[in-house]
Amino acid sequence: MDSFGRVIDYLRISVTDRCNERCLYCMPEGYKGWAQKADHLTADEIIRVAEAACRLGFRKFRLTGGEPCIRKDLVEIAAGVARQSGVQSLGVSTNGTRLATLALPLRDAGVSSINISLDTLDPALYRRITGGDIVAVHSGIDAAVGAGIPRIKLNCVLMRGVNENEIWPLIRFAAERDLPIRFIELMPVSNTDVLTEENFLSADEVMDRLSCDDELLELQDAALGHGPARYFRLSRTGATIGFIGALTATDFCAGCNKIRLTADGRIRPCLGRHSELDLLGTLRRGEGRIDDVLKEAIAAKPKDHEFRECYQPGRPMTAIGG
Repeated sequence: MDSFGRVIDYLRISVTDRCNERCLYCMPEGYKGWAQKADHLTADEIIRVAEAACRLGFRKFRLTGGEPCIRKDLVEIAAGVARQSGVQSLGVSTNGTRLATLALPLRDAGVSSINISLDTLDPALYRRITGGDIVAVHSGIDAAVGAGIPRIKLNCVLMRGVNENEIWPLIRFAAERDLPIRFIELMPVSNTDVLTEENFLSADEVMDRLSCDDELLELQDAALGHGPARYFRLSRTGATIGFIGALTATDFCAGCNKIRLTADGRIRPCLGRHSELDLLGTLRRGEGRIDDVLKEAIAAKPKDHEFRECYQPGRPMTAIGG
């Protein structure tokens, strides 16, 4: 439990800061701050951190990046985390481009949840936003569904003037596959130019737009996720949609239950603040105990983020972990 009475039982683990796409909101143009290969935590080191976290009562884990699926030992890492005593949920966040071959091995390794980024269905717009090929994403989504992964969610980052006309097509796409889709407010996690008054589209505005065509019924289903999303069902469409309003929801951090492990071995108590604790020295040089660093991170967890306070990102999202 942190100093504000929140139970911290969720560890998000970035296994790489590299990615095979270049999303507008995640990676600054020309970014070259990749961690050297030797600085990336090994599979064994990641599993040791998960083991220590379980001793402290962590029960939920998610493997992120960058793009976690470009790491060749991802399945090994997933299996190592999943077998730790006390693990209740193991998820992966991915752009989906490599899931076609990995969905079944990840399920067999113990992955129970996959979040797939999908900001548009239009191939040209998808390439503009990500630099990637949407055909591979469709194949990844189909593979995840076919593998029988229990919880699959689609994630869309809202960008006014970019993909706001894609909201209903994405909802229909998700509903046809019986998948929840979440709409996420743009956050200042890349550089200061990513978030502007012109391109910000709030969750409340999207909800108002949807309410003009359908009825939003709020859901209280804990099985849908472990994070801050608020979930609704569209009465006529039957779609399940979630909203993550990091900038507009004043109570966004009230129930925060997570800390983050970066690919280069640092513990970050809050995505929206700069504070980090070194875990690499503990793992490689025996400087203290993993448990103690995790406890220190929990104790240092702030009451809320600084996204609404002219936050200036020190490291882009791809370096911190999505």
